[in-house]
Amino acid sequence: MTGAAPKTVAITGATGFVGGRMLDLMVREGYHARALTRRKQDDRPGVEWVSGALDDRGSLARLCTGADMVLHIAGVVNAPDRAGFESGNVSGTLAVVEAAKQAGARRFIHVSSLAATQPQLSIYGETKAKAEKIVSISGLDWTILRPPAVYGPGDGEFLDLFKMARLGFVTLPPDADGRLSVIHVEDLCRALLALLPQQDDLTARIFEVDDGQPGGWTQAGFAKAIGGAIDKRIAAIGIPKSLLRIAAGADRLVRRDKAKLTADRVSYFCHDDWTIDPQKRLPTQLWQPRIDTRQGLKDTAIWYRQNDWM
Repeated sequence: MTGAAPKTVAITGATGFVGGRMLDLMVREGYHARALTRRKQDDRPGVEWVSGALDDRGSLARLCTGADMVLHIAGVVNAPDRAGFESGNVSGTLAVVEAAKQAGARRFIHVSSLAATQPQLSIYGETKAKAEKIVSISGLDWTILRPPAVYGPGDGEFLDLFKMARLGFVTLPPDADGRLSVIHVEDLCRALLALLPQQDDLTARIFEVDDGQPGGWTQAGFAKAIGGAIDKRIAAIGIPKSLLRIAAGADRLVRRDKAKLTADRVSYFCHDDWTIDPQKRLPTQLWQPRIDTRQGLKDTAIWYRQNDWM
């Protein structure tokens, strides 16, 4: 971007795990970021904070006005009821799309989820699929990216698995041979960065990205890789769906709205194939994963230790 005025990217979700890393990367690459936030943030070069939320249309108008492109990362991964998912993933996406259209910001990159490919399994997946539909009929120059499970330093979703591995075991869905794809947060952010500029072969396309592991990981294989990241031999234990439902109820009682295992996630977890579609990969000349997952898991474990997370 040398020699040209910095492009302005309006970004939602910039205070979250993925969005925070993406904000850092965009600024390093010379973009000007206009970032939505609910709470006051420290001033920083290259970032204009916009106070507001997805249900505040005035703040979304301020966010998108003058932006060259909109990067919509914000969403609800976990909620106590359907209303929470619908509000964050469906109504929120519609509001951002409408704000982008009214502001004349033609380029729109939407971060979805592999869960959208199986909407019957969870309210989360159903609402992410609805959000994709909203984006696809928006009339904007859109691209949708579906990440699989995202891990990396600072991630709280995988923390419980590392804590279990430290005890010598990791609990799994019933089918330990079920498969999943994963991606390091830095690789995901580089993929999003590659999507920002307008390119004809990216318009009106849905892509999926992962760590490049052929066929993905087995549940048991990935659990053992987590054990290897902390130099621990672990037992991978498959849990019947009925017991997972009971565990979800218990987690809800103990951690309430912060519960990681919820009733909505049980069917999602028990699905035996969460790998990406190789036909939907990003063109290799545009992006390729760089971070080996075993090394990435070790780096994540080191970060957890250094920050007293485990």
